[in-house]
Amino acid sequence: MSDTHKDILCHSENGVMTITLNRLEKKNSLTSAMYAALAAALEQAQADATVRVVVFQGHETIFSAGNDIGDFLNAPPATQDSPVFAFMRGLSSFPKPVVAAVCGPAVGIGTTLLLHCDLVYAGDNAAFSMPFVNLGLCPEFGSSLLVPRLMGYPRAAEALLLGEPFMAEAAMEVGLVNRIVPPTEANALAQQQARKLALKPLSALIETKRLMKKGQAAMVTERIAEEGASFGRMLREPAAKEAFGAFMEKRKPDFSRL
Repeated sequence: MSDTHKDILCHSENGVMTITLNRLEKKNSLTSAMYAALAAALEQAQADATVRVVVFQGHETIFSAGNDIGDFLNAPPATQDSPVFAFMRGLSSFPKPVVAAVCGPAVGIGTTLLLHCDLVYAGDNAAFSMPFVNLGLCPEFGSSLLVPRLMGYPRAAEALLLGEPFMAEAAMEVGLVNRIVPPTEANALAQQQARKLALKPLSALIETKRLMKKGQAAMVTERIAEEGASFGRMLREPAAKEAFGAFMEKRKPDFSRL
């Protein structure tokens, strides 16, 4: 079975649903319509008993440049019912195994969605970044909770306060990534591992994942909502307006008076 949205491709075979970010001309930057398609795909995968594993992948040169800034400014996520929050809720609570293959830049949500995947395989060209502060914003998708837990506070501070990118080796060292391979092999490795999972008893996979995540599940849900409220408020404040204005005008932002 396959289902195609122009920028999000879904294909199911042998128990594996593969969700491909397919907007290469815009560096796989995500629009509200793409978030809606992603949320719908996860909802379908959860309901379909023949789908046992989900795989996220991009292209060997780019995973995702994060939010499409133009679309984001035209239709900011005003409420918790927005497509981006539907996707966040769907992925953070998804009961079946989720595998990701990441090559090239993974910016913003391109990195934070990986915190909710079970296995992540990276090309050696992968570059992860969470530059929310640089845009006058706060972290999202539970990353203010999960990144310090994963990396330890000092490295989380570098990633979230400085917003500096880190490469595949550093991501594997802190446990964000399971294995690094050449970019041309990452998608195939993710598929190989997903097929292994699809052959195992689904009830055992679901219960094991539930038990592993039980200690933080409620906190993650609460943190996503809290971050979302702060994010929405900060979008309307001077720092974000200056950051986004500078981005659209292709100049350096000036925060000296803010």
